[in-house]
Amino acid sequence: MRFTKLGHSCVRLEKDGAVLVIDPGTFTDAAAALDGATAILVTHEHPDHADAAAVRAALAGNAGLTLWANPSVAGQYGEFGPRVHQTRAGDALDVAGFSVHVHGEKHAQIHPDIPLVANTGFLIDGDLFHPGDSFTVPDEPVRTLLLPVSAPWLKAAEWVDYFREVGPERGYAIHDEILNANGLGLVTGLMSLAAAPSGASLVRLEPGTTVDL
Repeated sequence: MRFTKLGHSCVRLEKDGAVLVIDPGTFTDAAAALDGATAILVTHEHPDHADAAAVRAALAGNAGLTLWANPSVAGQYGEFGPRVHQTRAGDALDVAGFSVHVHGEKHAQIHPDIPLVANTGFLIDGDLFHPGDSFTVPDEPVRTLLLPVSAPWLKAAEWVDYFREVGPERGYAIHDEILNANGLGLVTGLMSLAAAPSGASLVRLEPGTTVDL
């Protein structure tokens, strides 16, 4: 499986000619991310994870493209009929040839006055876990964790402890587009702290970087 880190929380996975895009939001070039995609996974409804205009344009322009998301997101694209699929915690799915296990139900709390929205994390091929905006710990092993490192709902101690609790072999930082160069430097410096107890690898990739998992 080939993994490409795009902007913010958007990633692109490729395998056997299929292309799976997760969270093509407004803080990345969502249209470019979706070019040639076979399927889209969306963790939750916030615009930085789902650029509605770009997703709608991609679905309209590619009759073979499918969208998989929790009901609150899927319900926004009802005009595309059976190509839009609802996902829920506990689902085990085949999405364009990728094994997808769905974990979690709620977004992490931003503030008690802000209602929680639905959030579903996706474990791909028993290897890579994208938690969306959550601290969901899957009840099965995770080899590669996509780790949110900056958000209104997040502080450094929380993502450090979250990485340690999931216990992956390696991790890649995501949810990082709101950081300037100074912030990126601070976050990068803390990654070794998160990974130290287990000796796992935790790095931040520049957008557009591709690795083979």
